[in-house]
Amino acid sequence: MTLSEYDHKADFPVFEKYPELAYLDNSATTQKPRRVIEAVEKYYREENANPLRGLYGLAVKATDAYENARAAVRDFIGARSEREIVLTRNATESLNLIAYSFGRANIGKGDEVLITISEHHSNMLPWQLLTEEKGAKLKYLRCSESGEYTADALKAALTPRTKIFSCAQISNVFGRLNPIKEFAEICHANGTVIVCDGAQSVPHIPVDVKALGVDFLAFSGHKMLAPMGIGVLYGREELLEKMPPFLSGGEMIEYVTLCGATYAELPHKFEAGTVNAGGAVGLHAAIDHIRGIGFEEIERRENALTRLAVEEMRKIPHVNIVGAEDPRDHHGIITFTIDDVHPHDTAAVFDEAGVAIRAGHHCAQPLHKFLRIPSTSRASIAFYNDESDIEKFIGCLKTIRRRLGHSE
Repeated sequence: MTLSEYDHKADFPVFEKYPELAYLDNSATTQKPRRVIEAVEKYYREENANPLRGLYGLAVKATDAYENARAAVRDFIGARSEREIVLTRNATESLNLIAYSFGRANIGKGDEVLITISEHHSNMLPWQLLTEEKGAKLKYLRCSESGEYTADALKAALTPRTKIFSCAQISNVFGRLNPIKEFAEICHANGTVIVCDGAQSVPHIPVDVKALGVDFLAFSGHKMLAPMGIGVLYGREELLEKMPPFLSGGEMIEYVTLCGATYAELPHKFEAGTVNAGGAVGLHAAIDHIRGIGFEEIERRENALTRLAVEEMRKIPHVNIVGAEDPRDHHGIITFTIDDVHPHDTAAVFDEAGVAIRAGHHCAQPLHKFLRIPSTSRASIAFYNDESDIEKFIGCLKTIRRRLGHSE
């Protein structure tokens, strides 16, 4: 395997501090490139003021920086207008916003919400709470053991009462890419709104909301090189327009009296209080960084490293990969178990070797129960990883059972 000669790690200060670190927990959060760190620092050093409120020069600079970030997001995901881009704290807040605002206004007793069994808790608990409150029914679409969901299974699960279908584009456990465009067509033919969790897809593959046909898309900045505390909700304008506010307070209003209020236009209706302008600036810089590399290069690198890891893991006795046989169906996410070794012990041994992976249920407990696996370990790859990271990972993996007292 040959990757490009450019050393992407050189753009990330963390690897200067920890040059031996093999960071393979990118599905949880990515490291931050110098470009993003410097953009956030520059904002707070030179442009800091409360956006959208003041008319003095510094406040105008802050507002421009914030709104420029929104425009960058619009272009990045192919939205029609900035009015369709709501800046939130993270994908979790975005999904809660949909459930509480759109869901409360459109779900009634006897209605149905359909989600997949493999959803992250962030795309499960809001729907559990909503359906319980409204006397509606929450239904689960089951997958194969390799994590596949079919169009036929979706069609069979939908009924005239199914108002919402919510699904991750890429699973954070399987790494499998779901056919969201086909799912959207099926849902719309049934009169069902489709919500897409793009937390694991937007950082790694091109995502165009118009082409996909989704009604809502949620994702987090921190999983795509940006700071923590900034996220995105895309919603079709005609849906957002009808939705009541999620939070209330400053800036999301047009006019307030002692008896009530009228609300600000989109998207500010959903952005109550002082916004995370520094995080938005960092998200803008992260988008620029990703665009500078290009998704063709990102996918090529991540697919090549995933293939290398999976092929080497298959040679090791007692290591079991969760999900598809084909490395191309993992999109940089490799979840696995080791016979007779607890995933927490696995992660601890990796940590001693300077390899960062994840262990546990990955906020997907119902999926693990469905698969009859209490917990798993997960290595997840980003474009800035290289062959040395995979070599270090595989070298350590080969020793774990022996180091924990097993004969082989």
